Amino acid sequence: MAISDFDPPERFVAGTVGPPGGRTFFLQARGAGRLVSVSIEKVQVSILADRIADLLDTVGGPEGSDAVAEHHADTEALETPIEDEFRVDTVSLAWDEDRSRIVIECHDSDPEDTEPSDTVRVVLDPTAARAFARRCQAIVAAGRPPCPFCGQPLDPEGHICPRANGYRR
Repeated sequence: MAISDFDPPERFVAGTVGPPGGRTFFLQARGAGRLVSVSIEKVQVSILADRIADLLDTVGGPEGSDAVAEHHADTEALETPIEDEFRVDTVSLAWDEDRSRIVIECHDSDPEDTEPSDTVRVVLDPTAARAFARRCQAIVAAGRPPCPFCGQPLDPEGHICPRANGYRR
């Protein structure tokens, strides 16, 4: 079992490698001379962003004005080399009330494995967490556009639309 703890990280971002439709999503944390990358599902990135925003809205975190978002926005690419330590199976999110911080933990848990899981733990202040959530939402939205009829992603050559009775759109 390996626990990589970043409290606070120098940098914590979500990013992708590959073209839309074939992207691999990563979370990457840097701090104390270490760089840790883990691969994660697109839907997990989307849900994590939504839950961070919901949590900050509940606990009264900063609203994230444009000036704050611009100041903390990280638009740089993932750092290389991008070698994932593990594939994220479970993500947990918590609010540390004593420190007014968000704690994100990513676990590699295999139910058939007898060894404890690897974990990446990142502790963010509310402003950095809001900026992270906005970046997550932006990279998820940067994929293939949705079909206006069924909502499934459109490939450049179209797709077989279930709402169009199997005809290509």
